[in-house]
Amino acid sequence: MTSKLEAILWSIALPGFAQLLNRKIVKGIVFIFLEFLINVNSHFNIVILYSFQGKITEAIEATNYQWLMFYPCLYMFTLWDAYKDAEGETPPYSYLPFAFGAYFVTIGLMYSPSLKLGQLLLGPVWLPILSLIPGLLVGNFIKWLLIRMKVQ
Repeated sequence: MTSKLEAILWSIALPGFAQLLNRKIVKGIVFIFLEFLINVNSHFNIVILYSFQGKITEAIEATNYQWLMFYPCLYMFTLWDAYKDAEGETPPYSYLPFAFGAYFVTIGLMYSPSLKLGQLLLGPVWLPILSLIPGLLVGNFIKWLLIRMKVQ
């Protein structure tokens, strides 16, 4: 079995890899298939390439948002699934940062063609990535509150 950190890191690299390491073969193959299906149909690799090159308008034009909208939830779910199946205890409510991360990244993706930070249009890669930060913070805060309320 993999450690929780190893599972998270492999899942970040490619959703489904950690499931294979955790000996969840069918689940891993399904997640890898879904990753490729969404990636190809959303044109995500070219969107990433354009974004890293600073060609945000081209990235927006290349994006198939109908397909890419599935990606944040699949990605964050595969992270959560890898984490919970890895060795070691899974703390209560530890799914909350993953779920809120998915929600916030999805919202960031929806606003990515038009929302500017100052004069800077971040597009369909950078705005969703930045949106993950408040999602994780909110999820961890709610987790903290629930644990605190349960103890008292």
